[in-house]
Amino acid sequence: MKEKSHLLLKEQLCFPIYATSRMVTRLYQPWLDKLGLTYPQYLVMLVLWEEQKLTVSQLCKRLYLNTNTVTPLLKKLRDKGLVAKERSTEDERTVHIELTQKGDKLKSQAEEIPANLVEAIDMPLEELKQMRELMWKFLSKFD
Repeated sequence: MKEKSHLLLKEQLCFPIYATSRMVTRLYQPWLDKLGLTYPQYLVMLVLWEEQKLTVSQLCKRLYLNTNTVTPLLKKLRDKGLVAKERSTEDERTVHIELTQKGDKLKSQAEEIPANLVEAIDMPLEELKQMRELMWKFLSKFD
């Protein structure tokens, strides 16, 4: 019986995105190990290095993650002394997250990671930029 082409793994959009994500995360790991961060913790830190302070809901929105995923990440980052949490005085349901001095200093150690990743992937920079732009275009459909 001949298979329907739309059910072949190579015809799926989800699989190359999933597999690429796993491979890129694996490439990051040696550098993140040096920082003492997991990949999801690194993503939180990237947003905080950019914004310095924001609410948990703003952070969730930026990372396309739910609160129940972000909360344990923030707890571990707080336990490491990298972030501080503070309840809003206007609305105690709102929690603000900000970098500590230690968290801010970690940024300088992470500066080399993007260039190292590009080198490890060994693809033309222009193709990587095109791929990134297409992924952001795809994600913008979910905002």
